Amino acid sequence: MNILDQIIASKKQEIKTLKEAIPLKQIMQAGLFTRECISLKRVLSKSGSWGIIAEYKRKSPSRGIINDRNSIDEVTKGYSEARAVAISVLTDNLYFGGSSEDLLCARLLSSCPILRKDFIIDEYQLFEAKAMGADIILLIAACLTPLKSKKLAQTAHSLGLEVLLELHTLKELDHLNENIDFAGVNNRNLEDFSVDINTSMKLGVKIPASFCKISESGLNSADAIASLYYEGFQGFLLGEAFMGKDNPGKECKKLIQSVLSIINH
Repeated sequence: MNILDQIIASKKQEIKTLKEAIPLKQIMQAGLFTRECISLKRVLSKSGSWGIIAEYKRKSPSRGIINDRNSIDEVTKGYSEARAVAISVLTDNLYFGGSSEDLLCARLLSSCPILRKDFIIDEYQLFEAKAMGADIILLIAACLTPLKSKKLAQTAHSLGLEVLLELHTLKELDHLNENIDFAGVNNRNLEDFSVDINTSMKLGVKIPASFCKISESGLNSADAIASLYYEGFQGFLLGEAFMGKDNPGKECKKLIQSVLSIINH
């Protein structure tokens, strides 16, 4: 059993426990549930968008503790001041040290779109995301069948949430459907957690032009981001490149300025 299989097994048990403790009706009564979501698609379509989606992540299975110093409120403020186009928040606790409270906190402090980053396998989690104040949810093709991806994306859209589908292989392109807003290419192999930015290059050319393309993981230089930008990618999700430093917000601002200096040259 690889790490992804372990995570999904744990997630199934976690969801079962949550459903017993907090019924769906209670989730739908949350104050943020009726809030209108902010469109990341609209932000990325604007001329001059630099597309940096900055992530808050305390730890990961591959690296262990990444940053246990900077609080979610400190980092959210830093990312907002750096003018990241969106903020990604890990809500998985067991493997990534995140929580729903992290996303709720980020929502209160930021007016930009927020992505709920988790291993979503059940519609219950979509209602949770809406109640937390998320605007976008992540679906990972490696965890789902094409039919399940479609059903989850349909439900997400019915709640006003946008959908980022994460891909790793050419075979997973069959998970794309009319309810997907963003086709994300994860440069990290979820089986052994190795990273190869060429994954975005290889898969990017196969993704239909109707989908907004986002490159994820392993992006740590303005040159790498610029090269993907010229290949048609509109969004770039970075976590460890910022969270691995003492001041994530400052690192985010520095990278955005470097990217802009290249693409506007």
